[in-house]
Amino acid sequence: MSEISIQKVSINDIFDLQRIGKQTFYETFSSANSENNMTNYLEESFSIDKLTSELNDDHSAFYFAKQDQNVIGYLKINFDQSQTEIKDSKDLEIERIYVLKAFHGKNVG
Repeated sequence: MSEISIQKVSINDIFDLQRIGKQTFYETFSSANSENNMTNYLEESFSIDKLTSELNDDHSAFYFAKQDQNVIGYLKINFDQSQTEIKDSKDLEIERIYVLKAFHGKNVG
């Protein structure tokens, strides 16, 4: 297996972020939701407008896990006021961490 690299996501990567976000969320939660609920959630939560806003937030950052230049997972972290719970400047929150199902158990990270 090729080495996995970590790359900070920029606005130029938005379509890759949208794709990996939708795919990993669907793989993780589709069995517990109706197709209609999944479609609505994916369209709203991974819209270009919402992702643009998140990527432009100075207190959040996204990172890709890549293998052979292919995005296989992603991470979103929040700090300061962008945290969803404890909004402390000394803390960091992992809001999302998803990896394609095919890479579960493959030491991505």
